[in-house]
Amino acid sequence: MLHITELTKTFNGKTAVNKVSFDVKQPKMIGVIGRSGAGKSTLLRMLNCLTTASTGTISFNGEDVTGLRGAARRQWQSRCAMIFQQFNLVPRMDVVSNVLHGTLNRRATWATMFNLYPQDDIHKAIEILDRLGIAEQAPKRAEALSGGQQQRVAIARALMQDPDIILADEPIASLDPMNAQIVMDALRRIHEEDGRMVIANLHTLDTARRYCDRVIGMRDGRVVFDGTPDQLTTGVARDIYGAGADFSEAATSTQIETLDRPKAEIAKTAALV
Repeated sequence: MLHITELTKTFNGKTAVNKVSFDVKQPKMIGVIGRSGAGKSTLLRMLNCLTTASTGTISFNGEDVTGLRGAARRQWQSRCAMIFQQFNLVPRMDVVSNVLHGTLNRRATWATMFNLYPQDDIHKAIEILDRLGIAEQAPKRAEALSGGQQQRVAIARALMQDPDIILADEPIASLDPMNAQIVMDALRRIHEEDGRMVIANLHTLDTARRYCDRVIGMRDGRVVFDGTPDQLTTGVARDIYGAGADFSEAATSTQIETLDRPKAEIAKTAALV
């Protein structure tokens, strides 16, 4: 399905992604892990054509999508939906309208200007919100919702696109552990029930092991690990994160129990990643 070959991105002489290659032959839920600056976000942005690759190719079902422009690029972005860490909603717009923005790439410009949506699309948006457990929030402004609720609205907007691939760039990085679990449960359910490919950038090892079928580890722009969650040992994690023997997986934990840990301990271990 998805074929990535020698994908490279250079910014002002600095290589952010360095000759990354991997194949995804069937819909999987894939976690991409690594410390900040490893190239994870740049990789997803190239997959979505938000950033142009310097060299290398991306193909999906035999179609080269690496250098798409204009309408062809917008069409690909409809098939390859992106979810961001900071939600990217319109704060003062109601929730259902934010979800309906997932249809913008297939609607006429005049309809977009006047905020006109078919009744079928409105019903579909509410059904998706209901599926994610937040249908009652539909008439509220997005800014009135909690962070976890806003991220579910962002997921609903992505589902309105009816995409083949969902890319999630640090979808739980700004959420508390309980909301992080709700969001990851939703992404896993979407993968299993809809058969959609999900690729999520994650900082946390426990999240990758719990939710993903496959884990790709990046360090300094390169893929240094590609395997199953069971193969993601502490030793492998040390290599991915460039940490020493004092590396603790607790530093990357999103489990609710971390709320009870002393703040000083959390700060000390978090500095490792």
